[in-house]
Amino acid sequence: MSVMLQIKGITKSYGARVLLEGATASFSKYQKIGVIGRNGTGKSTLCKIITGQEEADGGTISRNNELRLSYLEQHDPYREEETVLGFLARYTGKEDWECAEIAGRFQIKNEKLDQPIKALPGGYRTRVKLAAMLLRDPNFLVLDEPTNYLDLSTLIILENFLQDFNGGFLIVSHDREFLKRTCDHTLEVENGEVMLYPGDVEEYFAFKEEQLQQKMAYNQAVEKKRAQLQEFVDRFKARASTATRAKSKMKQIDKLKTIEISHPMSTVSIKIPSIERKGGIAVFVDDLGVGYPDKWVASEISMEIERGSRVAVLGDNGQGKTTFLRTLAGDLLPKSGSFRWGTGLKIGYYAQHVFQTLHPEDDIFTYLTRSAERGVTQQDILNIAGSFLFRGDDVKKKIKVLSGGERARLVLAGLLLAKCHVLLLDEPTNHLDFETVEALASALRQFEGTVFFICHDRTFVNLVATTILDVKDGRVLRYPGSYEDYVYFLERLARDELFSDGYQDKEVSKPHPSRKEDAAEETRKEKNRLTAELGELDSKIQGLKTERDDIAGQWAQQAAGYSRERQERHAFLVKELARCEELWLTLQEKLEKLA
Repeated sequence: MSVMLQIKGITKSYGARVLLEGATASFSKYQKIGVIGRNGTGKSTLCKIITGQEEADGGTISRNNELRLSYLEQHDPYREEETVLGFLARYTGKEDWECAEIAGRFQIKNEKLDQPIKALPGGYRTRVKLAAMLLRDPNFLVLDEPTNYLDLSTLIILENFLQDFNGGFLIVSHDREFLKRTCDHTLEVENGEVMLYPGDVEEYFAFKEEQLQQKMAYNQAVEKKRAQLQEFVDRFKARASTATRAKSKMKQIDKLKTIEISHPMSTVSIKIPSIERKGGIAVFVDDLGVGYPDKWVASEISMEIERGSRVAVLGDNGQGKTTFLRTLAGDLLPKSGSFRWGTGLKIGYYAQHVFQTLHPEDDIFTYLTRSAERGVTQQDILNIAGSFLFRGDDVKKKIKVLSGGERARLVLAGLLLAKCHVLLLDEPTNHLDFETVEALASALRQFEGTVFFICHDRTFVNLVATTILDVKDGRVLRYPGSYEDYVYFLERLARDELFSDGYQDKEVSKPHPSRKEDAAEETRKEKNRLTAELGELDSKIQGLKTERDDIAGQWAQQAAGYSRERQERHAFLVKELARCEELWLTLQEKLEKLA
């Protein structure tokens, strides 16, 4: 597999802070790589260096002549008054029909193509940027936190696109499930270096855990040997007859070296200060309408939520999730109806951009101390600060020097120290690495109060949620099934849309257009297309099965046939076979509907 991009000895510092120090790796044409690492280790900086947005202090980047690199813009490259089609044509220089075809892959069709971008929900604006990226005809992509602020529907569409993308990519993400579904390699950025592993994030963590256990076992053996040698030295160094041997043992002790063990990934632990456990109903909602002075967003909302519930508020961007949460927080007045919190409940609200209101001259410890409820100890404050990556002297930093992500983490840490009975959390996992995301999820599972939260990180929602509220088409309703059912429904919907014939739903002039076929002819052509695709998939599935069984058979007949390369190939074949079989079922269902 040809190398498309190679970094060698990359260094980058900001003042005294060293982010990258000798980072070296090679990326091949079809590698799909998930980039992980703790916040502040240099993941985004590495992406910016690769895409040319920043310069490295040292080292080299080699690019294959065939490389067509494209990246997801962090800023918005469009003018808000531009239409989708107008922006894509201007930005990429492509014909309208090409822009419409690619936009259709992200379900931007028909009237949406002619809408001003400012009128689109946030998730669709990201889809526009994805379409612009793809129109450059890249064969290697760089995406830095593409899942932030994406609704689940858009996230699933992005996953489908990446799974079928005919090229390689680097993706920085804190969403473990997203990385598992899209990446077959893992790149960890840690201690200034990078480590590229030929397996997905779960396999990499298993590998790291195995390496850690081996190092610990080796170190224990070294310490045991050192103790034995030291005991000999202590007993015999004073005797003339054994002094020489004792000196020899001392030299052996000096040569014994343990292996340095850097911190393992899963060391973050968050403990929310305990509150008084109370039973009964947390909130009564009666025919509530929510919105803004000049706009209704949702109405006829009625429900009772029991104390201790952990409620995931889900739905596409722009449907009203944040509006609903702001109303419950008292930040917006109801448009109609009412709601009432249970007696004596203290409500805490974490908004997406609340960190913008922080006082710049406060330091981290002062802010957290002020936020903490009476009775919370200084050690509790320091523990929470450390959990959100403010360790040691970091707590003395002024808020004015913190990044946006650091301020967001600070506000969230302060809210947890306030000992609220109810937590309203709007996108709490943004700006957190997934180690901290999962630690927060574990803490909220143990939390004795009530939680309402908006989040599209599937691992987080799956770990935390006991109740699902679906916000859609002006209504807020309890979803009758589990979260797994909810995700499965959206995945099926996305697959149906993805494989539907509709990229050209909008009439856009295409060179030499043919006459319009009648409905029967269109159905016949669709059947032929699906039948051909199913035939190709049948052949591919049979080939994958044959190769998979051949490798397994070789292992069974001869243990010497085992190797890491064959193990990796076998794992790939199993994963690819499952994907192809699922796709076959989807296409078969569509064909049966046309029969």
